[in-house]
Amino acid sequence: MGDKGAMDKMKGKAKQKAGKITGDERMKSEGRTDEAKGKAKSAMGNAKENIQGTKDSLKSKNHS
Repeated sequence: MGDKGAMDKMKGKAKQKAGKITGDERMKSEGRTDEAKGKAKSAMGNAKENIQGTKDSLKSKNHS
């Protein structure tokens, strides 16, 4: 499974760079927001995978 937040992070970084080049503060701000959303999605995805892994390991121990 890929990183669900990776696209948002990349989009955010691109917007920040574009905003920096053009001097557009709003674009830079949107980029920071997108990047933060991407980081949050990545963290949530990792947490869900960890929880699923724990559930799976508990199931396998109970069925041994």
